[in-house]
Amino acid sequence: MSFLRTVFLLAALVPTGSYADAGLTIAVASNFQATAKEIALEFTRATRIPVRISAGSTGKLYAQISNGAPYDIFLSADSLRPKLLEENGTAVEGSRFTYAEGALVLWSADSSLEKQGCIEALKSGSYGRLAIANPATAPYGVAAKEFLQASGVFEVAESRLVYGENITQTAQFVITGNATLGLIALSQISGELPVTASCSWSVPAGLHTALEQQAVLLAASNNKDAARRFMRFLKSADVASLLDSRGYTVP
Repeated sequence: MSFLRTVFLLAALVPTGSYADAGLTIAVASNFQATAKEIALEFTRATRIPVRISAGSTGKLYAQISNGAPYDIFLSADSLRPKLLEENGTAVEGSRFTYAEGALVLWSADSSLEKQGCIEALKSGSYGRLAIANPATAPYGVAAKEFLQASGVFEVAESRLVYGENITQTAQFVITGNATLGLIALSQISGELPVTASCSWSVPAGLHTALEQQAVLLAASNNKDAARRFMRFLKSADVASLLDSRGYTVP
């Protein structure tokens, strides 16, 4: 992998012995899991600090952190929960920042939609099931519901909804044919899906709350120096280039 070479060279000049022993455990929203693993791999190559990624829905990770789960950093899919953690002292004050903004895509692998198109099928109601992430635990699910309501199709779609525990499971519903259509993350399409899309339609950002994804350093971390180092790494220009290639908008 050729990206992050500059960061690697700079990081290699900094002593890492005290950091590497403990390593980092990072709670990551499901939509960002694959990208976070890429970033973590390069961070470890540059610093010799091991990183463990624990992925799940933002809501469930927030609940775990609130109940004392031993994470060092939280990479959320929203801005609300990192803010709440900062306000109640569970996160380090002033550490919160937006690392990326996500996007929604209406997507299908159903061959019957090749000629009709995804948005046309949604508007006409000519589909079986529609998969979205659970709005109770996943910010991408909240955005999906808002889009359906703003488009005037929620009442028709509501009885056909299949809820994924997180955005990864939501995509699996559509990939496997358990749902005709799905509202999934653009970052998932930017990766390599195991099936070819029959249709795909980018949801306008103005039709839902912005998917502003924030990072925060957790107060319970026993390796705050290494955690701060990872968060600086996350802000680097080379990481920004990677995020852009994976379908994220970088602030």
